[in-house]
Amino acid sequence: MVSAALSRHLIRPAALTRLRNVRCASHGPPEYNEPTGLLFGEKPPPAGFRRIKEPWENVWYWGMYGSMVVGAVLMYFKPDTSIQTWALKEAKARMEQRGEKYKYEPSSSS
Repeated sequence: MVSAALSRHLIRPAALTRLRNVRCASHGPPEYNEPTGLLFGEKPPPAGFRRIKEPWENVWYWGMYGSMVVGAVLMYFKPDTSIQTWALKEAKARMEQRGEKYKYEPSSSS
């Protein structure tokens, strides 16, 4: 009985230290691609030849820059919904209704 309790007592610290050294959800070292000196890893075409585009490149260019142009046009022609513009129109309408002038005309003082 004593030997079983003693062996359990001696085994437990070894098992705990082994568990402490285990890293859960760990992985190996990060992968590293050696630099080749080539732009995007593509070899330059031979002299006199053009680079061959991949099929997705034109779609990306037209989609990206086309959406920027459409967004710029929409931003240019968007309606003015600011509170200041509304308040100015409302004030002019109310002043015209009362017969007051809404334009400032300085008085001639000589």
